[in-house]
Amino acid sequence: MSPVKVGLLGLGTVGSGTATVLKRNAEEIARRAGRGIIIDHVATSKSELPQGLGLSNSRITTDPFDVVNDPDISIVVELYGGDEPAKSLVMQAISNGKHVVTANKALIAIHGNEIFAHAQEKGVLVAFESAVAGGIPIIKALREGLSANKINWLAGIINGTGNFILTEMRDKGRDFQDVLEEAQALGYAEADPTFDVEGVDAGHKLAILSSIAFGIPLQFGKTYLEGISTIAKEDVDYASELGYNIKHLGIARQTSQGIEQRVHPTLIPKKRLIANVDGVMNAVLVHGDAVGPTLHYGAGAGGEPTASAVVADIVDITRALTSDPENRVPHLAFQADSLSDVPVLPVESIQTAFYLRLTALDEPGVVATITQILGDGDISIEAFLQKQSNRADAEPANTATIILLTKVVNEGKMNDAITKIEALSVVSGNVTRIRVESLS
Repeated sequence: MSPVKVGLLGLGTVGSGTATVLKRNAEEIARRAGRGIIIDHVATSKSELPQGLGLSNSRITTDPFDVVNDPDISIVVELYGGDEPAKSLVMQAISNGKHVVTANKALIAIHGNEIFAHAQEKGVLVAFESAVAGGIPIIKALREGLSANKINWLAGIINGTGNFILTEMRDKGRDFQDVLEEAQALGYAEADPTFDVEGVDAGHKLAILSSIAFGIPLQFGKTYLEGISTIAKEDVDYASELGYNIKHLGIARQTSQGIEQRVHPTLIPKKRLIANVDGVMNAVLVHGDAVGPTLHYGAGAGGEPTASAVVADIVDITRALTSDPENRVPHLAFQADSLSDVPVLPVESIQTAFYLRLTALDEPGVVATITQILGDGDISIEAFLQKQSNRADAEPANTATIILLTKVVNEGKMNDAITKIEALSVVSGNVTRIRVESLS
Protein backbone atom coordinates (compact mmCIF):
# COMPACT_ATOMS: atom_id res chain seq x y z
CA MET A 1 0.00 0.00 0.00
CA SER A 2 1.37 3.43 -0.93
CA PRO A 3 2.52 5.74 1.89
CA VAL A 4 0.18 8.39 3.28
CA LYS A 5 1.36 11.86 2.30
CA VAL A 6 1.32 14.51 5.01
CA GLY A 7 1.46 18.28 4.60
CA LEU A 8 3.22 20.09 7.45
CA LEU A 9 2.34 23.70 8.28
CA GLY A 10 5.13 25.14 10.42
CA LEU A 11 8.63 23.91 11.11
CA GLY A 12 9.28 25.35 14.54
CA THR A 13 9.97 23.36 17.69
CA VAL A 14 6.99 21.01 17.37
CA GLY A 15 7.17 20.80 13.57
CA SER A 16 10.84 19.83 13.68
CA GLY A 17 10.08 17.36 16.46
CA THR A 18 7.33 15.81 14.37
CA ALA A 19 9.66 15.32 11.40
CA THR A 20 12.35 13.90 13.69
CA VAL A 21 10.02 11.36 15.32
CA LEU A 22 8.55 10.28 11.97
CA LYS A 23 12.04 9.74 10.56
CA ARG A 24 13.56 8.00 13.59
CA ASN A 25 10.62 5.67 14.21
CA ALA A 26 9.49 5.24 10.60
CA GLU A 27 9.56 1.44 10.62
CA GLU A 28 7.77 1.11 13.95
CA ILE A 29 5.17 3.69 12.94
CA ALA A 30 4.51 1.93 9.61
CA ARG A 31 4.01 -1.38 11.43
CA ARG A 32 1.42 0.27 13.67
CA ALA A 33 -0.32 2.31 10.99
CA GLY A 34 -0.36 -0.44 8.37
CA ARG A 35 1.44 1.70 5.79
CA GLY A 36 4.22 4.24 5.57
CA ILE A 37 3.79 7.92 6.44
CA ILE A 38 5.87 10.61 4.72
CA ILE A 39 6.00 14.40 4.97
CA ASP A 40 5.59 15.36 1.34
CA HIS A 41 4.94 19.13 1.46
CA VAL A 42 6.16 21.67 4.04
CA ALA A 43 5.12 25.28 4.56
CA THR A 44 7.84 27.23 6.33
CA SER A 45 9.47 30.64 6.34
CA LYS A 46 12.89 28.94 6.36
CA SER A 47 14.71 29.26 3.05
CA GLU A 48 16.34 25.86 3.56
CA LEU A 49 15.14 22.86 5.54
CA PRO A 50 17.37 21.88 8.50
CA GLN A 51 19.51 18.80 8.01
CA GLY A 52 18.68 15.56 9.76
CA LEU A 53 14.88 15.87 9.67
CA GLY A 54 14.38 13.42 6.82
CA LEU A 55 12.83 16.10 4.61
CA SER A 56 15.31 16.07 1.72
CA ASN A 57 12.62 14.78 -0.64
CA SER A 58 9.88 17.08 0.66
CA ARG A 59 8.59 20.01 -1.32
CA ILE A 60 8.95 23.43 0.34
CA THR A 61 6.69 26.48 0.11
CA THR A 62 6.30 29.76 1.96
CA ASP A 63 2.55 29.79 1.23
CA PRO A 64 0.65 27.38 3.50
CA PHE A 65 -2.35 27.39 1.16
CA ASP A 66 -0.14 25.60 -1.37
CA VAL A 67 -0.13 22.68 1.07
CA VAL A 68 -3.84 22.64 1.98
CA ASN A 69 -4.78 22.84 -1.70
CA ASP A 70 -2.31 20.12 -2.78
CA PRO A 71 -4.34 17.19 -4.17
CA ASP A 72 -1.59 14.71 -3.19
CA ILE A 73 -1.85 15.52 0.53
CA SER A 74 -4.20 13.38 2.65
CA ILE A 75 -3.43 14.80 6.13
CA VAL A 76 -2.64 18.43 6.96
CA VAL A 77 -0.73 19.04 10.20
CA GLU A 78 -1.31 22.61 11.48
CA LEU A 79 1.42 23.78 13.86
CA TYR A 80 1.23 27.56 13.40
CA GLY A 81 -0.79 28.21 16.54
CA GLY A 82 -3.02 31.19 17.23
CA ASP A 83 -6.18 32.24 15.43
CA GLU A 84 -5.34 33.29 11.87
CA PRO A 85 -4.24 32.07 9.44
CA ALA A 86 -4.65 28.78 11.33
CA LYS A 87 -8.47 28.78 11.25
CA SER A 88 -8.67 29.63 7.55
CA LEU A 89 -6.10 26.97 6.71
CA VAL A 90 -7.90 24.28 8.71
CA MET A 91 -11.30 25.16 7.26
CA GLN A 92 -9.87 25.15 3.72
CA ALA A 93 -8.19 21.79 4.29
CA ILE A 94 -11.50 20.34 5.50
CA SER A 95 -13.32 21.83 2.49
CA ASN A 96 -10.78 20.04 0.31
CA GLY A 97 -11.63 16.73 2.00
CA LYS A 98 -8.37 16.49 3.93
CA HIS A 99 -7.98 15.23 7.47
CA VAL A 100 -6.39 17.63 9.96
CA VAL A 101 -4.05 17.24 12.93
CA THR A 102 -3.47 20.31 15.09
CA ALA A 103 -1.67 21.23 18.31
CA ASN A 104 -3.55 24.54 18.46
CA LYS A 105 -5.50 24.63 21.74
CA ALA A 106 -6.81 28.18 21.21
CA LEU A 107 -8.14 27.22 17.78
CA ILE A 108 -9.99 24.20 19.15
CA ALA A 109 -11.25 25.88 22.34
CA ILE A 110 -12.62 28.94 20.53
CA HIS A 111 -13.56 27.65 17.07
CA GLY A 112 -13.81 23.89 17.65
CA ASN A 113 -17.61 23.67 17.43
CA GLU A 114 -17.55 25.26 13.97
CA ILE A 115 -14.53 23.23 12.83
CA PHE A 116 -15.97 19.90 13.96
CA ALA A 117 -19.34 20.62 12.33
CA HIS A 118 -17.56 21.33 9.04
CA ALA A 119 -15.47 18.17 9.40
CA GLN A 120 -18.61 16.12 10.11
CA GLU A 121 -20.20 17.53 6.96
CA LYS A 122 -17.16 16.64 4.84
CA GLY A 123 -16.59 13.22 6.43
CA VAL A 124 -13.07 13.96 7.64
CA LEU A 125 -11.31 13.84 11.01
CA VAL A 126 -9.77 16.63 13.05
CA ALA A 127 -7.33 15.24 15.65
CA PHE A 128 -5.97 17.40 18.46
CA GLU A 129 -4.33 15.21 21.11
CA SER A 130 -1.29 17.50 21.24
CA ALA A 131 -3.44 20.56 22.01
CA VAL A 132 -3.73 19.57 25.69
CA ALA A 133 -0.88 18.55 28.02
CA GLY A 134 1.74 17.98 25.30
CA GLY A 135 2.83 14.35 25.25
CA ILE A 136 0.27 13.08 27.78
CA PRO A 137 -2.45 11.17 25.87
CA ILE A 138 -5.22 12.67 28.00
CA ILE A 139 -7.65 13.26 25.11
CA LYS A 140 -7.50 9.60 24.10
CA ALA A 141 -7.78 8.51 27.74
CA LEU A 142 -10.95 10.56 28.27
CA ARG A 143 -12.50 9.88 24.87
CA GLU A 144 -11.71 6.18 24.60
CA GLY A 145 -10.00 4.62 27.62
CA LEU A 146 -12.58 5.98 30.08
CA SER A 147 -15.61 5.80 27.79
CA ALA A 148 -17.37 3.35 30.15
CA ASN A 149 -17.37 5.94 32.92
CA LYS A 150 -19.48 8.87 33.91
CA ILE A 151 -16.78 11.45 34.62
CA ASN A 152 -17.46 13.12 37.96
CA TRP A 153 -14.64 15.66 37.87
CA LEU A 154 -11.16 16.36 36.63
CA ALA A 155 -8.38 18.61 37.84
CA GLY A 156 -5.22 19.40 35.92
CA ILE A 157 -1.88 21.13 36.12
CA ILE A 158 -1.97 21.97 32.43
CA ASN A 159 0.44 24.90 32.13
CA GLY A 160 4.10 24.12 32.77
CA THR A 161 5.17 27.77 33.09
CA GLY A 162 2.87 28.44 36.03
CA ASN A 163 3.84 25.18 37.67
CA PHE A 164 7.55 26.01 37.34
CA ILE A 165 7.00 29.41 38.95
CA LEU A 166 5.02 28.06 41.91
CA THR A 167 7.54 25.24 42.43
CA GLU A 168 10.44 27.70 42.58
CA MET A 169 8.53 29.99 44.95
CA ARG A 170 7.89 27.06 47.29
CA ASP A 171 11.28 25.34 47.16
CA LYS A 172 13.54 28.42 47.09
CA GLY A 173 11.44 31.10 48.76
CA ARG A 174 11.60 33.35 45.71
CA ASP A 175 9.20 36.10 44.65
CA PHE A 176 6.85 35.67 41.70
CA GLN A 177 8.47 38.36 39.54
CA ASP A 178 11.97 36.97 40.12
CA VAL A 179 10.98 33.47 39.02
CA LEU A 180 8.96 34.78 36.07
CA GLU A 181 12.06 36.53 34.70
CA GLU A 182 14.02 33.28 34.98
CA ALA A 183 11.21 31.37 33.24
CA GLN A 184 11.40 33.88 30.38
CA ALA A 185 15.19 33.52 30.20
CA LEU A 186 14.85 29.71 30.06
CA GLY A 187 12.24 29.90 27.32
CA TYR A 188 9.40 28.54 29.49
CA ALA A 189 7.51 31.85 29.35
CA GLU A 190 6.98 34.27 26.47
CA ALA A 191 8.09 37.90 26.52
CA ASP A 192 4.40 38.62 27.20
CA PRO A 193 3.57 35.90 29.74
CA THR A 194 -0.11 36.82 30.15
CA PHE A 195 -1.56 33.66 28.60
CA ASP A 196 0.52 31.47 30.91
CA VAL A 197 0.40 33.27 34.25
CA GLU A 198 -3.17 34.60 34.02
CA GLY A 199 -4.73 31.25 33.14
CA VAL A 200 -5.73 31.81 29.49
CA ASP A 201 -3.61 28.93 28.15
CA ALA A 202 -4.92 26.57 30.84
CA GLY A 203 -8.45 27.83 30.17
CA HIS A 204 -8.23 26.83 26.51
CA LYS A 205 -7.12 23.34 27.50
CA LEU A 206 -9.72 23.00 30.27
CA ALA A 207 -12.56 23.93 27.92
CA ILE A 208 -11.49 21.06 25.64
CA LEU A 209 -11.18 18.56 28.50
CA SER A 210 -14.54 19.60 29.99
CA SER A 211 -16.33 19.19 26.66
CA ILE A 212 -14.93 15.69 26.16
CA ALA A 213 -15.55 14.65 29.78
CA PHE A 214 -19.15 15.82 30.02
CA GLY A 215 -20.43 15.79 26.45
CA ILE A 216 -21.11 19.51 26.14
CA PRO A 217 -20.19 21.96 23.36
CA LEU A 218 -16.88 23.80 23.70
CA GLN A 219 -17.45 26.89 25.85
CA PHE A 220 -14.16 28.65 26.55
CA GLY A 221 -15.96 31.97 27.00
CA LYS A 222 -17.72 30.65 30.12
CA THR A 223 -14.51 29.40 31.77
CA TYR A 224 -13.54 31.29 34.93
CA LEU A 225 -9.91 32.42 34.72
CA GLU A 226 -7.68 33.57 37.57
CA GLY A 227 -3.90 33.79 37.41
CA ILE A 228 -1.00 33.38 39.81
CA SER A 229 0.56 36.85 39.57
CA THR A 230 -0.99 37.86 42.92
CA ILE A 231 0.39 34.85 44.83
CA ALA A 232 2.93 36.02 47.40
CA LYS A 233 5.71 33.85 48.76
CA GLU A 234 4.19 34.15 52.25
CA ASP A 235 1.03 32.48 50.91
CA VAL A 236 3.16 29.59 49.67
CA ASP A 237 4.83 29.36 53.10
CA TYR A 238 1.58 29.55 55.09
CA ALA A 239 -0.05 26.97 52.84
CA SER A 240 2.87 24.62 53.48
CA GLU A 241 2.59 25.16 57.22
CA LEU A 242 -1.06 24.13 56.99
CA GLY A 243 -0.19 20.99 55.01
CA TYR A 244 -0.90 22.20 51.47
CA ASN A 245 0.90 23.03 48.24
CA ILE A 246 -0.38 25.75 45.91
CA LYS A 247 -0.93 24.70 42.30
CA HIS A 248 -2.48 26.51 39.34
CA LEU A 249 -5.32 24.12 38.55
CA GLY A 250 -7.90 23.75 35.85
CA ILE A 251 -10.96 22.15 37.45
CA ALA A 252 -14.10 20.84 35.75
CA ARG A 253 -16.82 19.21 37.82
CA GLN A 254 -20.32 17.98 37.03
CA THR A 255 -22.94 18.98 39.62
CA SER A 256 -26.71 18.73 39.76
CA GLN A 257 -26.92 22.42 38.77
CA GLY A 258 -24.45 22.31 35.88
CA ILE A 259 -20.75 22.21 35.03
CA GLU A 260 -18.04 23.98 37.02
CA GLN A 261 -15.27 25.07 34.64
CA ARG A 262 -12.58 27.14 36.34
CA VAL A 263 -8.85 27.91 36.38
CA HIS A 264 -7.28 29.41 39.50
CA PRO A 265 -4.56 28.96 42.14
CA THR A 266 -5.59 26.15 44.48
CA LEU A 267 -4.40 24.76 47.80
CA ILE A 268 -4.10 20.96 47.55
CA PRO A 269 -3.23 18.63 50.45
CA LYS A 270 0.43 17.61 50.20
CA LYS A 271 -0.53 13.93 50.42
CA ARG A 272 -2.23 14.08 47.01
CA LEU A 273 0.02 12.87 44.17
CA ILE A 274 -0.92 15.82 41.98
CA ALA A 275 0.26 18.22 44.70
CA ASN A 276 3.78 16.87 44.14
CA VAL A 277 3.93 17.40 40.38
CA ASP A 278 6.69 20.00 40.11
CA GLY A 279 8.66 22.06 37.63
CA VAL A 280 7.36 22.26 34.07
CA MET A 281 5.60 18.88 34.23
CA ASN A 282 1.85 18.48 33.66
CA ALA A 283 -0.67 16.14 35.26
CA VAL A 284 -4.41 15.56 34.97
CA LEU A 285 -6.41 13.77 37.66
CA VAL A 286 -9.68 12.29 36.37
CA HIS A 287 -12.37 10.77 38.58
CA GLY A 288 -14.75 8.32 36.91
CA ASP A 289 -17.66 6.60 38.62
CA ALA A 290 -16.41 3.11 37.73
CA VAL A 291 -12.63 3.45 37.74
CA GLY A 292 -12.26 6.02 40.53
CA PRO A 293 -9.31 8.43 40.34
CA THR A 294 -6.69 8.09 37.58
CA LEU A 295 -3.61 10.31 37.30
CA HIS A 296 -2.07 11.10 33.92
CA TYR A 297 1.43 12.61 34.19
CA GLY A 298 4.16 13.69 31.81
CA ALA A 299 5.80 16.43 29.78
CA GLY A 300 3.27 19.08 28.85
CA ALA A 301 5.38 20.85 26.23
CA GLY A 302 8.57 20.58 24.22
CA GLY A 303 9.39 19.51 20.69
CA GLU A 304 9.46 15.73 20.87
CA PRO A 305 6.95 15.22 23.72
CA THR A 306 4.35 17.24 21.78
CA ALA A 307 5.42 15.58 18.53
CA SER A 308 4.68 12.24 20.17
CA ALA A 309 1.01 13.23 20.34
CA VAL A 310 1.02 14.78 16.85
CA VAL A 311 2.40 11.60 15.27
CA ALA A 312 -0.01 9.43 17.27
CA ASP A 313 -2.87 11.44 15.74
CA ILE A 314 -1.40 10.95 12.26
CA VAL A 315 -1.23 7.19 12.91
CA ASP A 316 -4.85 7.12 14.12
CA ILE A 317 -6.06 8.96 11.02
CA THR A 318 -4.00 6.68 8.77
CA ARG A 319 -5.69 3.67 10.34
CA ALA A 320 -9.10 5.27 9.79
CA LEU A 321 -8.61 6.34 6.17
CA THR A 322 -10.50 3.33 4.84
CA SER A 323 -13.07 3.10 7.65
CA ASP A 324 -16.72 4.12 7.52
CA PRO A 325 -16.95 7.80 8.59
CA GLU A 326 -20.11 7.02 10.56
CA ASN A 327 -18.21 4.60 12.81
CA ARG A 328 -15.18 6.72 13.74
CA VAL A 329 -14.49 7.95 17.27
CA PRO A 330 -16.42 11.25 17.68
CA HIS A 331 -14.32 14.42 17.93
CA LEU A 332 -15.67 15.28 21.39
CA ALA A 333 -16.18 11.68 22.59
CA PHE A 334 -20.00 11.86 22.39
CA GLN A 335 -21.90 11.55 19.12
CA ALA A 336 -22.33 14.99 17.54
CA ASP A 337 -26.13 14.89 17.88
CA SER A 338 -25.90 13.79 21.51
CA LEU A 339 -24.06 16.74 23.07
CA SER A 340 -26.06 18.06 26.02
CA ASP A 341 -27.09 21.59 26.92
CA VAL A 342 -26.06 21.31 30.57
CA PRO A 343 -25.03 24.86 31.55
CA VAL A 344 -21.54 25.94 32.58
CA LEU A 345 -22.00 27.59 35.97
CA PRO A 346 -20.82 31.10 36.91
CA VAL A 347 -18.04 31.01 39.47
CA GLU A 348 -20.35 32.53 42.12
CA SER A 349 -22.30 29.27 42.12
CA ILE A 350 -19.42 26.89 42.87
CA GLN A 351 -18.85 25.18 46.20
CA THR A 352 -15.29 25.05 47.54
CA ALA A 353 -13.20 25.70 50.64
CA PHE A 354 -11.04 28.82 50.96
CA TYR A 355 -7.69 30.06 52.27
CA LEU A 356 -7.91 33.68 53.46
CA ARG A 357 -5.01 35.95 54.43
CA LEU A 358 -5.50 39.44 55.80
CA THR A 359 -3.72 42.10 57.83
CA ALA A 360 -5.55 43.50 60.86
CA LEU A 361 -4.89 45.44 64.06
CA ASP A 362 -3.47 43.22 66.78
CA GLU A 363 -5.92 44.13 69.52
CA PRO A 364 -8.73 42.43 71.49
CA GLY A 365 -11.97 41.72 69.65
CA VAL A 366 -10.65 41.92 66.10
CA VAL A 367 -10.55 38.19 65.44
CA ALA A 368 -13.97 37.79 67.06
CA THR A 369 -15.43 40.42 64.72
CA ILE A 370 -13.98 38.71 61.65
CA THR A 371 -15.14 35.25 62.70
CA GLN A 372 -18.59 36.68 63.47
CA ILE A 373 -18.89 37.93 59.89
CA LEU A 374 -17.93 34.50 58.62
CA GLY A 375 -20.37 32.82 60.99
CA ASP A 376 -23.21 35.09 59.91
CA GLY A 377 -22.49 33.95 56.34
CA ASP A 378 -22.71 30.26 57.33
CA ILE A 379 -18.95 29.91 56.80
CA SER A 380 -17.20 27.47 59.13
CA ILE A 381 -13.50 27.74 59.99
CA GLU A 382 -11.29 24.68 59.48
CA ALA A 383 -7.95 26.12 60.67
CA PHE A 384 -6.56 29.41 62.00
CA LEU A 385 -3.10 30.98 62.19
CA GLN A 386 -2.03 34.38 63.48
CA LYS A 387 1.42 35.80 62.74
CA GLN A 388 2.83 38.97 64.24
CA SER A 389 3.81 41.40 61.50
CA ASN A 390 7.58 41.60 61.04
CA ARG A 391 7.52 44.23 58.32
CA ALA A 392 9.46 47.36 59.13
CA ASP A 393 7.04 49.42 57.05
CA ALA A 394 3.89 47.99 58.62
CA GLU A 395 1.20 50.67 59.07
CA PRO A 396 0.22 50.80 61.83
CA ALA A 397 3.00 48.94 63.62
CA ASN A 398 0.74 46.82 65.85
CA THR A 399 -0.68 44.62 63.09
CA ALA A 400 -0.92 40.89 62.66
CA THR A 401 -1.35 38.59 59.70
CA ILE A 402 -4.39 36.33 60.06
CA ILE A 403 -4.69 33.15 58.00
CA LEU A 404 -7.94 31.20 57.88
CA LEU A 405 -8.94 27.95 56.21
CA THR A 406 -12.69 27.53 55.79
CA LYS A 407 -14.85 24.52 55.16
CA VAL A 408 -16.69 24.15 51.85
CA VAL A 409 -18.98 27.09 51.17
CA ASN A 410 -20.77 28.77 48.27
CA GLU A 411 -18.48 31.24 46.49
CA GLY A 412 -21.16 33.93 46.46
CA LYS A 413 -21.42 33.80 50.26
CA MET A 414 -17.65 34.05 50.54
CA ASN A 415 -17.61 37.11 48.26
CA ASP A 416 -20.15 38.84 50.51
CA ALA A 417 -18.15 38.00 53.64
CA ILE A 418 -14.88 39.25 52.15
CA THR A 419 -16.53 42.53 51.17
CA LYS A 420 -17.70 43.03 54.78
CA ILE A 421 -14.29 42.10 56.23
CA GLU A 422 -12.45 44.50 53.93
CA ALA A 423 -14.81 47.28 55.02
CA LEU A 424 -13.73 46.95 58.68
CA SER A 425 -11.62 49.86 59.93
CA VAL A 426 -9.34 47.39 61.75
CA VAL A 427 -8.47 45.54 58.51
CA SER A 428 -5.73 46.92 56.26
CA GLY A 429 -5.80 46.36 52.49
CA ASN A 430 -7.49 43.56 50.61
CA VAL A 431 -8.13 39.99 51.69
CA THR A 432 -6.09 37.44 49.77
CA ARG A 433 -8.34 34.55 48.79
CA ILE A 434 -7.20 31.19 47.33
CA ARG A 435 -9.57 28.27 46.77
CA VAL A 436 -8.89 24.92 48.46
CA GLU A 437 -9.69 21.50 46.93
CA SER A 438 -9.23 18.17 48.70
CA LEU A 439 -9.43 16.19 45.40
CA SER A 440 -10.48 13.13 47.36
